[in-house]
Amino acid sequence: MRSFTSRFVSILTALLVAALAAGTARDGSQDQRLERLKQEVAREIESRAAFTQRLVDQIFSYGELGFQETESSRFLVQLLRDSGFTVEEGVAGIPTAWVASWGSGRPVMSLGSDIDAIPQASQWPGVACQNPMVAGAPGHGEGHNSGLAVNITAALAVRAVLRRERLGGTIRLWPGVAEELVGAKAWFVRAGMFSDVDFAIFTHVDSRLGTQWGPAQNSTGLVSVEYTFEGQTAHSAGAPWRGRSALDAVELMNVGWNYRREHLRLAHRSHYVIRNGGDQPNVVPRTASVWYYFREVDEPRIRNLWAIGDTIAAAAAMMTGTRLASTRVLGAAWPQHHNRTIAEALFANIQRVGMPRWDEADQRLARAVQREVGAPDSGLATRVDTALRRPQPIEQNTGGGSDDIGDVTWVVPTATLRFPSNIPGLPGHNWANAIAMATPIAHKGATAGAKVLAMTLLDFVMRPALLDSARAYFAQQTRERSYTPFIRPQDQPATELNREVMERFRPAMRRYYFDPARYRTYLEQLGITYPTLRNTDGSCPTPGR
Repeated sequence: MRSFTSRFVSILTALLVAALAAGTARDGSQDQRLERLKQEVAREIESRAAFTQRLVDQIFSYGELGFQETESSRFLVQLLRDSGFTVEEGVAGIPTAWVASWGSGRPVMSLGSDIDAIPQASQWPGVACQNPMVAGAPGHGEGHNSGLAVNITAALAVRAVLRRERLGGTIRLWPGVAEELVGAKAWFVRAGMFSDVDFAIFTHVDSRLGTQWGPAQNSTGLVSVEYTFEGQTAHSAGAPWRGRSALDAVELMNVGWNYRREHLRLAHRSHYVIRNGGDQPNVVPRTASVWYYFREVDEPRIRNLWAIGDTIAAAAAMMTGTRLASTRVLGAAWPQHHNRTIAEALFANIQRVGMPRWDEADQRLARAVQREVGAPDSGLATRVDTALRRPQPIEQNTGGGSDDIGDVTWVVPTATLRFPSNIPGLPGHNWANAIAMATPIAHKGATAGAKVLAMTLLDFVMRPALLDSARAYFAQQTRERSYTPFIRPQDQPATELNREVMERFRPAMRRYYFDPARYRTYLEQLGITYPTLRNTDGSCPTPGR
């Protein structure tokens, strides 16, 4: 009996060892297959460099402000339909918002990037000094023209692999509409855009190739609120005592806020513009509006700032004998929290792809632009970070910008890939940030970003344990704080914003739209020598054909 038992144990052990060995072999085989496919998508994306460049240049040429991205969306929707994607338009009640889908089954992979431009940032690309193409017009002074080129190029390369290898998976593509107004993604969430998504990767232009996990560093969330006051008209000279000025209420609110600002945390940010100051000086203004951004590093503090703003607005109405007619949320952004597993997968592929190979023309342009804005002329970065950026304690977050991708990070595992299509050291939201965005710098950076993104998508398709890990991190994140949107049931997307501006400038901008049927690049169409620097007499050249 003992001998039989011994033999049985030996046989069972041998079977287990064989099974483990077979599993290891299968894992090794799977790893080899994944490696082969990553090499394949990298080659495919490199072969699509001209396609990526065309997308970058086309969107740059439109230069459309938030909620008015009609030409950009029309171009992208038609491109994706022609490429075999099913496209739903008008998502969340926003005419320029859409979702393009291809494939079936799990994982459902959601890829987003912004497409809107910056006010008064029109600039000749590749010209290293301030010179607007259309004076006063908007332009891509952040670089949002490049992100969907990254996503679409990567999606097409991955789709080819999924088809041939008969792998399951659904790819979703969407634009970050009106990101500069933080005006859409909270409404995307409310409309259920991510209800069946397994994970999301957002791409954003940068001067480096990078990512991070946890709460975003040196950043804030925000709520964007418009306060409208209502008073009584009267003749400003003949009977001013009979009027009640809504503009006085706006100005008193601003005075009150600026006095209160001294007693707010250093990490907070707040700013305002007067949208409506009345009709004309000889009529006491019946209506007036002021638009505030309240920014802080976490959700409770944002709500507290908002409450202070409401109190000061109500007090301003009381002091002026006017009425606080309405408060309207125009935009919102939860503080970002990026998924560790997705960020680690992105970072591993960042290490593999590395920074683009810049040539001397790229570096000459970068150094000239840096000198132009008073930044150190260090040129373009040539190396990626050697370590993944980790979260910092919230007490060390000194505040900064916001992005409404934050709302998405709280409803589905999400991380952001930053790709190197712009120049370090620039002020942001500025004409200088537009200079590189239709040049080889932007094109090479977008191609590098597409490679990283495509490889990461393959990781998640072929390694299901990664998705399990991403879900586990997300579960822990949302146990500590649950998502409650800043937007209220009555708040609707402010799709009327920027309409008048685009109607004013679009006719003059239209003559500069990129025509890829006639020209290989936008610089070629514009007759720009790359790079173009200041003339020897110090003047800024004006290109032209």
